[in-house]
Amino acid sequence: MDGQCAGASLCPLSQVQPGAVVCIKQLSTSPDVTGRLRELGLGEEQKIKLLSRQANFICQVCNARLGISEQLAKNILVEPLSDPAPAA
Repeated sequence: MDGQCAGASLCPLSQVQPGAVVCIKQLSTSPDVTGRLRELGLGEEQKIKLLSRQANFICQVCNARLGISEQLAKNILVEPLSDPAPAA
């Protein structure tokens, strides 16, 4: 399914819709990048909210906003916790 995880299975952050809350389950990046992501708060079992997915993916992590590239978002496997809120 394009744009969302199918069921409760894992999917790349790049496929999550804005507004969704997800839990990071796996970082499929090089050891250096994995270490840096963990330093920034994007470690395993961290809950994040995807705010935007345009030129960069903007995530809310620990009351801070963090922008990452689409390529990096493809390497962060997440489990959805909630669906995005419907547009008003």
